Amino acid sequence: MALDPSHSVPRQAGVFFERRELERLLRLYGRMVAAGEWRDYGMDSLRDCAVFSVFRRTSEAPLYRIEKRPALARKQGAWAVVGEGGHILRRGHELDQVLRFFDKGRFSVVE
Repeated sequence: MALDPSHSVPRQAGVFFERRELERLLRLYGRMVAAGEWRDYGMDSLRDCAVFSVFRRTSEAPLYRIEKRPALARKQGAWAVVGEGGHILRRGHELDQVLRFFDKGRFSVVE
């Protein structure tokens, strides 16, 4: 039996940030822009994760990606901060806990 191309398979819904999560991410972004550390951001909603990427310059690769992966919620936690090289720098069950990675004095930017 051949598949009729006019009948498409329903697209699976992607993962999105909730309003409270997005407000928290944008508050952090504003703080880091004011400090001169970040200059741009981007968001992606994929099938298995939502990603908030931050950039020093728009034309560069992201400095950090903050990822929400609900499939990992019961294991190591749905939230992760991923560095430039793809290394997971912090992982946890709560967004605020993971974002403490960016608290002043916890890291320094090296050029």
